[in-house]
Amino acid sequence: MVVDARGSWCPGPLMELVRVIQEEAVGTEFELLSSDEGSRKDIPLWIDKAGHQLLQITNEPGFDRFIIRKSHA
Repeated sequence: MVVDARGSWCPGPLMELVRVIQEEAVGTEFELLSSDEGSRKDIPLWIDKAGHQLLQITNEPGFDRFIIRKSHA
């Protein structure tokens, strides 16, 4: 599932991720796209705190791509 939060500023990308994670099943992988520089710090911290898995961060031209797996309900 792709969550395209490009153009959204803090805390928008994180709030979008939280919303979709709550709606989907355990094991679902999410691809979050964010152009907000704060996401590089905020997203990994929240994922760790929430107990989900950050599988990958890729820097793309103008945005970051985060791959996340939901680990629990």
